[in-house]
Amino acid sequence: MSNSEFNRRRFIRGIGAGMLVAPAIVRAAVEADSGATFAHGVASGDPLADKLVIWTRVSPALGAAVPVNWDVAADPGFTRMLRRGRTIAAATSDHTVKVDVPGLPADTTVYYRFQAGGQYSPVGRGRTLPVGAVQQVKLIVLSCSNYPAGYFNVYAEAAKVEGVHAALHLGDYIYEYPRGGYASADAASMGREVEPSNEILTLSDYRRRYAQYRTDLDLQALHAALPFICVWDDHEIANDTWKDGAENHDAATEGSFAARRAAAIQAYHEWMPIRASQPTALDRIYRSFAFGNLVDLHMLDTRLIARDQQLDYANYIGASGFDATRFATDMAKPSRQMIGAEQMQWLSGRLASTSATWTLLGQQILMGRMNIPAPLVLGQISFAAYSALVYKAQTAPATLTPQEQAILAQPAIPYNLDAWDGYAVARETLLGTVRAFDKNLVVLAGDTHNAWASDLLDLQGNQVGVEFATPGVTSPGLEEYFPNENPAAVAAGLTQIIGPLQYAQTKSRGFLLVTATPQECRADWRFVSTVKSPAYTAFNGTALRTLPGAGARRIVAA
Repeated sequence: MSNSEFNRRRFIRGIGAGMLVAPAIVRAAVEADSGATFAHGVASGDPLADKLVIWTRVSPALGAAVPVNWDVAADPGFTRMLRRGRTIAAATSDHTVKVDVPGLPADTTVYYRFQAGGQYSPVGRGRTLPVGAVQQVKLIVLSCSNYPAGYFNVYAEAAKVEGVHAALHLGDYIYEYPRGGYASADAASMGREVEPSNEILTLSDYRRRYAQYRTDLDLQALHAALPFICVWDDHEIANDTWKDGAENHDAATEGSFAARRAAAIQAYHEWMPIRASQPTALDRIYRSFAFGNLVDLHMLDTRLIARDQQLDYANYIGASGFDATRFATDMAKPSRQMIGAEQMQWLSGRLASTSATWTLLGQQILMGRMNIPAPLVLGQISFAAYSALVYKAQTAPATLTPQEQAILAQPAIPYNLDAWDGYAVARETLLGTVRAFDKNLVVLAGDTHNAWASDLLDLQGNQVGVEFATPGVTSPGLEEYFPNENPAAVAAGLTQIIGPLQYAQTKSRGFLLVTATPQECRADWRFVSTVKSPAYTAFNGTALRTLPGAGARRIVAA
């Protein structure tokens, strides 16, 4: 059986087992799969109490401008119609269709479909947000889905979770690299080499890459099962993006970064079910979602609006070693921005005007302090060898050589300057603002491809909140960078070395399930055994939680 046929059968079996819980949806999926009109499936996103964005793409073969009918109903058989209308799939938007459907009832599961060229799309399922007194909110958190790195088994598994309000995708929904680039060693054997084959630079390139990703049936199944709330990270544009450039952009050979940035933003808005809160400024994607009196979710941009260029350790290493003093001076500059004054002012306003039990920040990068001994960060010693030195210092300090003493004397420094650790003043500003408003803070993060949980403290040691970070969908984690180390030992060592870090799983791909109630906010990590085969097993990771109240905003066992 071919991989595509295997995936198709698994997709339909999943629907039949309850993924979308309706025979009509199974039929629509089969019909759509047999033709090309709706080859990229359907999606919904940015739910509000009375609104939902619905999305599809129509095959360009039907014409430059294709009339598209859409229906939204209270049942999968479309006998209780709620809203319906007609729009156009135009070449100017890559034949994608997005409708912001108004007038929907709150806290309601709705079903939607499209019709064009005599064919119906698959049926999607969405859900509007609750209002008033809410007893539970469930969110799936995802990040880092690199198509050539493996199969989207994580998406398939996430689609099976019941009772979820929305999926939060925290970025790196696509990757920009060329064929044979990052994490592509097995792409050819898996039939997952990227299209186009070049590194994506132009609007056409970005559109083609999104189109390829959206042919994946596991991704289509998850989009059809529940609404997405998304933000971009760097790879939707280029690796380590900041406001005026990126590590993976060379103006001399690749042209204007501003043009590339604009193309990437346009394609993102075309292909993602996101509401343009500022249609004349599409880079402004920070926005809020209220789940009754229980959860306020604020989605942040940490990439394009204000981020200053990342610091680089290579600039602080000289003949005498690492210049910790100069590094600390640069890190402490108050002018270094991450989200910027405009977005910070908006966030402050949202914090001031809302009073839900839980304040969730959906954003891309780790906020928790991840300071690791400099020899490890700079690759001067292996993790196992450093751990052995620490043990030697504890048990037989008199036997340490001068060289070993020098290694142990080096400071702990951030392991990732692309994260909030590289923007220390900006982090303090945000944490101080949240603390001033006395919020029960839960930060959600992606980017690193690993599972983490950290207590969030300011520089004075005040406990401000917690951070739960999701592993990647396919992108490899720290096991890629410590190939000769035991992943369990690495995770245990990191939690021992890094004070605020309470949990790490650096081996497996998966997703995070966040469940908020008036009594707690709980994090459950779910993992898959492999992304290198469409056959996999799923397993549960640890479960942690945090409690509300000024004296309880820390990570505790579930």
